[in-house]
Amino acid sequence: MKTVGEWWDRHQVPLYLAAIVLGGVIGSLAPAIAPTLTVAINPVLALLLFATFLSVPLIEVGRSFRDLRFLSTVLVVNFVIAPLVAFGLSRFVTDDRGLLLGVLLVLLTPCIDYVIVFTGLAGGAKAHLLAATPLLMLLQIVLLPLYLLLFAGSDAVELIEAEPFIEAFLILIVAPLAAAAVVQAISRRYRAGRVIEDVMVMAMVPLMMLTLAVVVGSQIAAVGGQAVALVRVVPLYVAFLAVMLFIGLAAGKLARLDVPSTRAVMFSGSTRNSLVVLPLALALPATLAIAPLAVVTQTLVELVGMVILVRLVPRLSRGEVSPVS
Repeated sequence: MKTVGEWWDRHQVPLYLAAIVLGGVIGSLAPAIAPTLTVAINPVLALLLFATFLSVPLIEVGRSFRDLRFLSTVLVVNFVIAPLVAFGLSRFVTDDRGLLLGVLLVLLTPCIDYVIVFTGLAGGAKAHLLAATPLLMLLQIVLLPLYLLLFAGSDAVELIEAEPFIEAFLILIVAPLAAAAVVQAISRRYRAGRVIEDVMVMAMVPLMMLTLAVVVGSQIAAVGGQAVALVRVVPLYVAFLAVMLFIGLAAGKLARLDVPSTRAVMFSGSTRNSLVVLPLALALPATLAIAPLAVVTQTLVELVGMVILVRLVPRLSRGEVSPVS
């Protein structure tokens, strides 16, 4: 079993790309399966995060709350710099209200779920990022209406509800984290707990593959049906990913964060909360039906980008930032 786990770890990137392709093929050839796959997204993602949280000693999360330098850096990157970048990029689609709202909804909200997984895969400080998750969630709920008011007008604010954010936080963060805490407590006294930990750690790569395939398979048909209209937002999402990646690197260097923390800032600034804001986009009037597809398109672009960043971020950040003394 250990040998299999090591093989998975060595071949993560091609395996993830294969999962994305497989999901795309299944979703394209059998579009009727999309609703079933959509329902499966949260359970699969919650299981993946459970495995991730099991690999993080929860005492490290407690210590990470005291790292004010990291917390302040990740908050500035996500709620000061990222909105400015999102505003600039959204100006290219101001002629289409649906595309504008879709782009703003997704680019203004930092990821709170699988970003932790990708950060860990790239050797980043996933415990630090997990500690920052409640703040990231709370601030995006509070600030999203303000940013929409400034960037899209007062009528856009009326479309925002807190329920999808709270539901996602409970399902994708609180529940898996509580389950991981219980298993870690059991493992201190009983072998069964340690067996669960070992199995889940070895299952990380296949769980990520399953998540990628399910997300892509559930959305690819809908996006393909509006490909001509949606092609406009693809370069915007690629540009956001690239710009925020280097902003995160620069921010980590300026804040004198250590390398793992800098990688966490890079991933946090680059990844967006698409799976959480999608219900908001789906609730928009029929005249804005392109908005949820614009959100989904960002998911597809980002997933491919994250697979690349798992290898790229360690190369970019290696030796760039000295550990804090």
